[in-house]
Amino acid sequence: MTADRAAGRGRPLVLRNRRFGAVWAAQVLTQAAGRMFQVGAVWWLVARSADPGRGLASGAFLAVSTLPAVALAPLVAAVVSRFPHRAVLAVSAAAAGLVALGTAGWMCAATPPTAVVYGAALLLACSQAFFDPCLTTSVPALVEDADIEAATGFELGTQSVAGLAGGLLGPLVVDAAGLTGVVAGCAGAGLLAAVLVGATRFPAAPGTPPTAASTATDAASTATDTARRPLRRILADLPFIRRVLLCFTAANVFTTAVFVVMPLYTRTVLHADGSTVAALEEALGAGTLAGAATGGRLRGAPTAVGAGCLALMAAALALPGLAAARPAAVAAMAVAGWCVGVIGVRFVALFQRLVPVGDRPGFFAVMQALLGATLPVSSLVFGLLGDHLSPRTLCLVQAAGVLPVAAALWWTGRYGPAAPEAAPEAAPESAPRHEPVLFPIPSPSPAPSPAPAAEPVGGAR
Repeated sequence: MTADRAAGRGRPLVLRNRRFGAVWAAQVLTQAAGRMFQVGAVWWLVARSADPGRGLASGAFLAVSTLPAVALAPLVAAVVSRFPHRAVLAVSAAAAGLVALGTAGWMCAATPPTAVVYGAALLLACSQAFFDPCLTTSVPALVEDADIEAATGFELGTQSVAGLAGGLLGPLVVDAAGLTGVVAGCAGAGLLAAVLVGATRFPAAPGTPPTAASTATDAASTATDTARRPLRRILADLPFIRRVLLCFTAANVFTTAVFVVMPLYTRTVLHADGSTVAALEEALGAGTLAGAATGGRLRGAPTAVGAGCLALMAAALALPGLAAARPAAVAAMAVAGWCVGVIGVRFVALFQRLVPVGDRPGFFAVMQALLGATLPVSSLVFGLLGDHLSPRTLCLVQAAGVLPVAAALWWTGRYGPAAPEAAPEAAPESAPRHEPVLFPIPSPSPAPSPAPAAEPVGGAR
């Protein structure tokens, strides 16, 4: 028996745990479909819209696609904690599939107004805003305690892989079959994901009478929540972290504008097709993965490394504005993505060490909400600027906006208040580690996933 179990553990988790494998496949389908629709629709708007309105059209679309995850965060947390997780996941995926199916049918019958595309994006983003957090919360019920780390790794890795796949397919499918083909693919992916989740049995059924152990755990969690300090008090006691967060919020306004600027740059400067947009998306995503894998090996204080990465990112963002060529743009996105990955790894790890254990859930939730809220603002601002300035000028504006932030971050580490001592560790080593991204890629759900009180978001290191 022991030998069989050990042999089974040699296989990947998604193969030896059918429940988790089915839900993981549903995650791949929904996230890849959402990203494919987002990138494909932006390219469709840029390629089809009239010249005076391209920037605003694509910027407004990205704002609509990213706002629900931030605005609905309190409602999502309440729904996920109150209703069965399988029901929430299945309904979310089915709703996305039906919305996409109806939109595809409309597009086949007649050319719908652009407002229909925006409405579909809003509804799909709302569905994904419920699906992703509920999936993260469901992991402990789907796998054994010893597999929680592996399951969390699969889940977080899937977000990157699905984003890469969706970003690659979106523009290519638009060029081959129009936006109708993208929406039809999203419909099939959503409905198939709903079937996979609906056919999966979740062991932890809500409504089961609580045991003495679970009652004690709930009481302890309630006491912890009651004692948890408000965020203003947390940030007031951590001036170093407060200044760093302000720096990254400011930088986020300029860095995330690439998702508006690059399609405009491809269309009006390079005069290229969707394959170039896909190449830029893949370069940015691959660079981010490489930065996340290598960021922990760089030596130096986090503020020095972060300031250097921001300065390098400013140079990368300026390169397409100085040299109008596809290789320059692809290289710039790869370097910018690497900087994003390095900064995310170094500073999230720093925050996990400096923020007290009891304050981490609230801190990381609000941190990600704050950074995520800059996405719609950046999309609208740079989309509007894109109708009055050339994309090459916008690249230089991005670089000019990031450079002062790099200087401010360097000053914070060198001359600002000293960083506080690391908070003592109190969380178990088996807690899942959900690390938010400091410069979130605009996906249908950039907001953090709500987690039970016993498993703080941004888990202990």
